[in-house]
Amino acid sequence: MIVGVGIDVVDVARFAATLQRVPGLRDRLFTPDERELADRSLAARFAAKEAVAKALGAPPGMSWQDATVRRVAGAQPVVEVTGTVLARATELGVSRFHLSISHDAGIASAVVVAERD
Repeated sequence: MIVGVGIDVVDVARFAATLQRVPGLRDRLFTPDERELADRSLAARFAAKEAVAKALGAPPGMSWQDATVRRVAGAQPVVEVTGTVLARATELGVSRFHLSISHDAGIASAVVVAERD
């Protein structure tokens, strides 16, 4: 059963400029493993995190670092949730997330479907 759907779109150049302009933003939004990625990958991961939040009803107090996007060789990316995001997912009975990420023509996008058994 679908619990929620989230979608987000990010302008890669604008996002990269914001990361440069706002000290500490990269550390606040991304886990240590994510921080070293290229700007377009960071923009896509930010879109994915936004989409996860929207799929969960965008409750206040969720930490950006409590959702991590991981690439799996030969498979679609996966969302790993911990802490505040896991707590909200558990509250809603979410048992899995389906994630699709894309970046093209300077735009990064992500769609997330939160599902429960």
